Amino acid sequence: MHEREVKTVEDAIALVEASALTHIKVGLSDIDGVMRGKYLRRDKFLSALKSGFAFCNVVLGWDLDDHLYDNVRYTGWHTAYPDAQVRIVPQSCRRLPLETGPGGERMLFFLAEFDGDAAAVCPRRLLHRVLQHADALGFDAYAALEYEFFMFNETPQSVREKGYRNLQTWTPGNFGYSVLRSTVASDFYRQLNALCETMDMPIEGLHTETGPGVIEAAIAVDRAADAADKGFLFKTFVKALAQQNGLMATFMAKWSHEHSGQSGHIHVSLRERKTGKSAFFDASQPHGMSRVQANFMAGVQRYLPEFMAMYAQTINSYSRLVPGYWAPLDATWGIENRTTALRLIPGTDKSQRVEVRIGSADANPYIALSAALGAGLYGIETGLEPAPMVEGNAYAQQFEPALKLPNTLWDAAQRLRESSTARTLFGDAFVEHFAATREWEEREFRRHVTDWELARYFEII
Repeated sequence: MHEREVKTVEDAIALVEASALTHIKVGLSDIDGVMRGKYLRRDKFLSALKSGFAFCNVVLGWDLDDHLYDNVRYTGWHTAYPDAQVRIVPQSCRRLPLETGPGGERMLFFLAEFDGDAAAVCPRRLLHRVLQHADALGFDAYAALEYEFFMFNETPQSVREKGYRNLQTWTPGNFGYSVLRSTVASDFYRQLNALCETMDMPIEGLHTETGPGVIEAAIAVDRAADAADKGFLFKTFVKALAQQNGLMATFMAKWSHEHSGQSGHIHVSLRERKTGKSAFFDASQPHGMSRVQANFMAGVQRYLPEFMAMYAQTINSYSRLVPGYWAPLDATWGIENRTTALRLIPGTDKSQRVEVRIGSADANPYIALSAALGAGLYGIETGLEPAPMVEGNAYAQQFEPALKLPNTLWDAAQRLRESSTARTLFGDAFVEHFAATREWEEREFRRHVTDWELARYFEII
């Protein structure tokens, strides 16, 4: 049986029993979208397929640097960090081209997700609750994720030795859509495409972006649940591939003030369950925009300011949101307009969609996609109408205050915490936990003195 044919626990058991591997690898998402995981011995893994396994819930109680949150209810010293229940997702099975076991057999990898009480704050389970809402409304949701990432001739050791300064980018200068660059570095591009094909996260388009060593990859469209899994896998294993080649990849929203930020755009569409037709396309309407698509886009637009923390999840995310750097500042929409937060892309029954351009590459794909789909579905359910369409350069225009997006992580966390709609869509437990983790991130930042502060104030003030 091919690993991507695995659909059930019984299928997974049969595949593992036919394998010579002594251990199987599993991974799951923490709050920040970092993959955490472990190897499970073959017999332990087979048992876990049937009944789940225990995973310390500290994974949901610490930050990117494994520092413990002091402001969350779900877990902490007050709970003594007990184990949480985790279930393995059989249909997520993949081979890892970057890793082999006995006899050169490629490692088997499975995604997992939190279960029991931890499901309320688990990013993957959050998305699946939103998709249940879509199902109840009679829609199948589809998505495609695009990521920009910078590449460096560095290692994890060298960047630390340099203090993250004077880093050598993979290639010099600006050279967007460069055939020269991709030809010279064709071996890495070949490896990247092969990795993504083997792991069933095929790249539909891959090219250099403007900036030294920056690449943009568009992952092919799929059902929303699978699209989020693919985005999650992509970010981890691109970094692994780069490091195996003596390189590094970063998905930071903005690694240098001298260069553009890195986006994580989300393309979304809905199809009618009964007919299989696009719910977004209506050939009789201007730009092919159906009433359902208008309501969906209105929902995303209306709740962008309240859900901003779910799209822009780090301190660094807000460094990208400045005028003139291809990142929107207000909850606006336009037809094929890349200066607005939402870009309506006219097409056909197959291609009509909305692109949510606000997100950065550092976002947890499960959480960002939950925000977009949840808000859009709520717009359909409540019959919301979008604000007037923007034509021309949105950066040069003024909009009503209600469309203004939060410009700090702290403000975004407060908007999310105060949002009754967020609580309706995502649950009190998730909103409280996620908002608290973003407040923690802001407080951690404020404890530190930046290079900018030293250069500006040390001598002069």
